[in-house]
Amino acid sequence: MFLIALGVIGTFLPGIPGPIAILAGMVLAAWIDRFERVGWVVLTVLGALTAAALAIDVVAGLMGARRVGASRPALIGATIGTVVGLFFGFVGILIAPFIGAVIGELSSRPHLGAAVRVGVGTWIGLAVGAFAKILIVLVMLSVFLIAYFVGG
Repeated sequence: MFLIALGVIGTFLPGIPGPIAILAGMVLAAWIDRFERVGWVVLTVLGALTAAALAIDVVAGLMGARRVGASRPALIGATIGTVVGLFFGFVGILIAPFIGAVIGELSSRPHLGAAVRVGVGTWIGLAVGAFAKILIVLVMLSVFLIAYFVGG
């Protein structure tokens, strides 16, 4: 249960791989119960949901940037910024994708207003992605609890 709780916290705080910790806790709980309540089908579904949550972390900012007409260098910058930002905690997650998108856009089109718009679009995409990740985690918890207590 500690891993699941840590994962829920990690869903909201950068630096802790929330969905991965949740999945690890659920697999451990299923293993302790000898997979009697939570079987491999449920665990496979939970694994797919975890993969979706991880993909959303990277793709959401790109989608936001693309939506406001970002150039290819801006998309690359946003991607690099997102990955680099993961290593710098909450502030890194907030700032690095924005900076990466702005630098990329400025390298393509030297217009500050457009570059800032792309950076803001990246932020909006990340916010939508964070919301989607929270929904996926809630679905994961629901699937696990239903399988564990009602029957899997």
